[in-house]
Amino acid sequence: METLNVGIIGAGNIAPAYIKGCAPFDVINITACADILTDRAQAFAAEHGLTACSVDELLARDDIDIVLNLTLPAAHAEVSLQIIEAGKHAYCEKPLAVTRADGEAVIKAAAAAGLRIGCAPDTFLGGGVQTARKAIDDGIIGAPVAATATWLSHGHESWHPNAGFYYLEGGGPMLDMGPYYVTALLNLMGPVARVAGSARMTFAERIATSEALKGQRLPVEVNTHVAGTLEFESGAIATVIMSYDVWGNHLPFIEIHGSEGSLSVPDPNRFDGKVSAVIGGTREWVDIPLTHNTNIGRGAGVADMAYAIQSGRPHRASGDLAFHALEIMLALEESSEQGRHIEIKSTLEQPLALPAGLPDGLLDM
Repeated sequence: METLNVGIIGAGNIAPAYIKGCAPFDVINITACADILTDRAQAFAAEHGLTACSVDELLARDDIDIVLNLTLPAAHAEVSLQIIEAGKHAYCEKPLAVTRADGEAVIKAAAAAGLRIGCAPDTFLGGGVQTARKAIDDGIIGAPVAATATWLSHGHESWHPNAGFYYLEGGGPMLDMGPYYVTALLNLMGPVARVAGSARMTFAERIATSEALKGQRLPVEVNTHVAGTLEFESGAIATVIMSYDVWGNHLPFIEIHGSEGSLSVPDPNRFDGKVSAVIGGTREWVDIPLTHNTNIGRGAGVADMAYAIQSGRPHRASGDLAFHALEIMLALEESSEQGRHIEIKSTLEQPLALPAGLPDGLLDM
């Protein structure tokens, strides 16, 4: 496979994870970065051996094939459209956009240009969730009939150096952490047909306690506790809770309950974790050995897209997957506002499972 060059727009908090996560894959090579803050781009470039550019300069470069869009959520759609207009494949941090219309615009623009749009999270490519996917595909728990997915915390203001945006438009626990959980469920169980939800904004402001923002008052514009049900096209029903309003809990990350058993899925915000199951009415949890590589990180989705660009196969962390997840997440809050089920208009081809036993640095056999 040819190595495709990658540029980064947005040298913020998540960017170092992509440098580390992309490095093992020979199919991609990060060469340049840009940021609205010139000093930050220059410092990031110096630290990681990249060329610092302006955004316009990066998009004009002929030697950049894929651009990583690591900007703030509210800018994701606008920047992705700029990348596509410049004739480059785009891979975006989650979520794809913060409105359905913007998400649709990105998907349509990429299709019209004959370019790929990829989107985080790619954590579902990790050994934990892929082992769970194989267990379901192998029929260990029978046909999935129900699931739970929960992420409960008291927000990010205790640690994040720029936590304010989590409480403004495009933030909130559903668009922030929901992509990990909803994407994992879609990978494990296929597309969703309709949803019902309830949501609330519990506190009008947050007091930051992180070192960078300590004492600052952060205004809240979004729902901070969202709960709902997803009805899958298969008929299975999942219960989902995402919250910034909870001080502690004992709930599992994800459980899938099938006709013949139950499956415990590890944290979908990570690439590793333990998978266990209750099988055949034994009522005892047994560990399932991991069948897939856990030694990958953020950037696996970019590498997978680079493989797919060259081979012609679908890429796994796709725009279609991200848009279906976005529509589901937005519909949960719309359901709360409207007091009714919301039908999901988009659908999805379930992402291809990764082959088991791949060595480090490879995503294709």
